Amino acid sequence: MRHAINLPLFGPLADPAAIVEIGQAADENGWDGLFVWDHILSPLPEAWEISDPWVVLAAVAATTRRIRLGTMVTPLARRRIIKLARETVTLDRLSSGRLTLGLGLGGDAGREFSAFGDPTEARARAEVLDEGVKVLTALWSGEIVKSAGRIQVDGVRIEPGPVQHPRIPLWFGCKGGAVRPVDRAAAYDGIYPIEVDEEQVGEILARVRRARGSLEGFDVALAAHPGVSIDDLRRMGATWAMHAFWPGHRPDQVLRVVFRGAPTD
Repeated sequence: MRHAINLPLFGPLADPAAIVEIGQAADENGWDGLFVWDHILSPLPEAWEISDPWVVLAAVAATTRRIRLGTMVTPLARRRIIKLARETVTLDRLSSGRLTLGLGLGGDAGREFSAFGDPTEARARAEVLDEGVKVLTALWSGEIVKSAGRIQVDGVRIEPGPVQHPRIPLWFGCKGGAVRPVDRAAAYDGIYPIEVDEEQVGEILARVRRARGSLEGFDVALAAHPGVSIDDLRRMGATWAMHAFWPGHRPDQVLRVVFRGAPTD
């Protein structure tokens, strides 16, 4: 099982220089990844300073050599697809192929959709996500892309493509007992369930196994909160333990965990 630090770029952790320091420490102390939240407004009731995940990850990519990097998760329905395609390819190339892209529906708790005229209804966001993934992966592949649905692309081909082949790995967030996100994730490379219990994780993985035939080559990221047993996560089927921090945590608190090194088997 691999171990990653998972950070909100909120409050004291909105300082890009602090995240670069954390990334370097993770790279040097046996950790396998650094993943960050992707928010433009706060879904929490308090007011928070927030940093852009793509600029921060680029800075970390330029100063590390080993750890995987990514967002957990990016709501595709509030992103312009060509911008996301360019950002992800650029970051993958800058990191020499260390990007994992987490995608999901997102939510409008902080008016991250409604404040900018983006779709707020869950079904609409799901349709944009499903269509957007197809467009995004086609753009990565170098195809000439045409799309006339919710995402409109008129004969566009981009260069260069990502370093990783066949493409940048895609993980999908899912919440609770929702089924459609699980089916979406099963078609790609991994899943990040949140707000789930052990029984629900078992049901999620059984559904993925039925869709794929096996779990081979499929990543399962589970949150490692204080008091959560790493052995329990492994028994539940986790391939990644996401050591989660929250808004309000300080960089020095994260660094204390990072400097202890990743758990070993």
